[in-house]
Amino acid sequence: MSVDDTGSGADGDGRVDPEPAPDSAGPGEDPLALRLEGLILGAERRYTPFQAARSAGVSMELASRFWRAMGFADIGQAKALTEADVLALRRLAGLVEAGLLSEAMAVQVARSTGQTTARLAEWQIDSFLEGLTEPPEPGMTRTEVTYPIVELLLPELQEFLVYVWRRQLAASAGRVIQAGDDEEMVDRRLAVGFADLVGFTRLTRRMEEEELGELVEAFETTSADLVAARGGRLVKTLGDEVLYAADDAGTAAEIALLLVETMAHDETMPELRVGIAFGTVTTRMGDVFGTTVNLASRLTSIAPKDAVLVDSAFAEELIRTRDAPASESAAAEEAAAAEKEGEEPPVYRFALQPMWQRPVRGLGVVEPWLLTRRADGGGEA
Repeated sequence: MSVDDTGSGADGDGRVDPEPAPDSAGPGEDPLALRLEGLILGAERRYTPFQAARSAGVSMELASRFWRAMGFADIGQAKALTEADVLALRRLAGLVEAGLLSEAMAVQVARSTGQTTARLAEWQIDSFLEGLTEPPEPGMTRTEVTYPIVELLLPELQEFLVYVWRRQLAASAGRVIQAGDDEEMVDRRLAVGFADLVGFTRLTRRMEEEELGELVEAFETTSADLVAARGGRLVKTLGDEVLYAADDAGTAAEIALLLVETMAHDETMPELRVGIAFGTVTTRMGDVFGTTVNLASRLTSIAPKDAVLVDSAFAEELIRTRDAPASESAAAEEAAAAEKEGEEPPVYRFALQPMWQRPVRGLGVVEPWLLTRRADGGGEA
């Protein structure tokens, strides 16, 4: 944000005029839109960026870093900020001053929160409010209809947002506590899976925009529900692709096969292919990075339609946890030995079939395994 040395509206000692700005729109602004903004923010415009920073007791440089991290555009010296903006700056700066967060970590908190809530807000406006605010009578504007609806929904949505955030925070904290040591909190061993719709680019040329949007939403919704229900974590969606993670290979395998099976039963969906890798993963701001993630992505790109390819580390993990036999011959030998002893044979959920080794760009030669469900494994069809 570009600011002058003294700041508009501040007196010589830097104090801010306590009188609020009049509730009026600036040039080109709709007064009704301004009313809606005031309703959502819970306060009227009062401060320029310089005034807000001074009132919060932080430097303009740090305030700009926080605002940009949260995803807010530079506004020059427009009087567009509220008491809530000042309080947010004061809280972030206070965490730094108290030594609870470093300045870099406070900026990361601002960025992760801004990015997450920006997507949520866009979705709610595009998909939720848009469907509720069709003018019921000729001559009414969308804003006139939106205002009373937002007035009713806002407190409920706010409470629900806080509830979900606390639930997710508790789940994430539990995973960290179970990690065991400090290094594992950052660099963890996880199963990472990519699920990709086959031929999506061709579909974009044939389908209408609304129809394509509905397909993507159905894919993302179905994937998110399956991942969550089976104990995985949806990391992100990329339109025709979803990235998920799981703490153990068995969970990741179950999710992958369920995704393929579910999409195959939906005639409106293209074929799906999934690639999974197991290994050390770096987690940052809710995302995952590293060679394991790259390998899962490469496996997805070479997987057959309606099939799941996994790397050798993932296959070894399934064998170690007794979720899959080392080979079908080994499984037959175990079954024969158990029958001879009058015992129940071991039951495996999954089967692994080694594929031809092949070079993968940037990762050298890998040995993919085809993952399938065993007919006697008791899994879901």
